[in-house]
Amino acid sequence: MVDPDVKDWERLRKEIPAVENKIDNAMAECHKDKWADEDVVNQPSHYNSGGIECIDAIQESMSEIAFKGYLKGNIQKYLWRFEMKGKPLEDLKKAQWYLNRLIESQECEDGY
Repeated sequence: MVDPDVKDWERLRKEIPAVENKIDNAMAECHKDKWADEDVVNQPSHYNSGGIECIDAIQESMSEIAFKGYLKGNIQKYLWRFEMKGKPLEDLKKAQWYLNRLIESQECEDGY
């Protein structure tokens, strides 16, 4: 993967204004070694491009209701196949990660 340049950052700022602060923070991090001590459940490197988490870009691209549906679908996906891929604990933790994110979303909506 090629590290993003200034033009990439400018394009992202225009296309996804809500992630502007994340882009600024990401610029400082873009040269970090992405493979050292990788957390495959909470921050897999393949879901991060130039310091922007895929999940954050997905959330910004859709309504809150649609995003909750996305989270629910991922929970179901990981629970469905956790015994089939050879890493059951990892898939259960991924389902838990998405469930935690869904709970946080609901808490925000409910004013907690």
